[in-house]
Amino acid sequence: MKTLEINAIVTADGKLTIDLPLSPNIPPGEYRAVLVIEEQPIEVKKRPKLNFPVDNVGPWPANLSLRREDMYDERA
Repeated sequence: MKTLEINAIVTADGKLTIDLPLSPNIPPGEYRAVLVIEEQPIEVKKRPKLNFPVDNVGPWPANLSLRREDMYDERA
């Protein structure tokens, strides 16, 4: 017998969805299981939005070329 502590999703129509971790190596088949459900659903904590710094150095030069031939000197 194995004991797994996992998160499950219960839908409004009463369906239970779980994802088994790969580590217990449970082969496919039909099993008997005992289900213990907590009284309250898990509180999903929302992560704050990421705030990346932005450096504005103005517009690119009008004659800027990003072609490889213009950026690198690949003479043999």
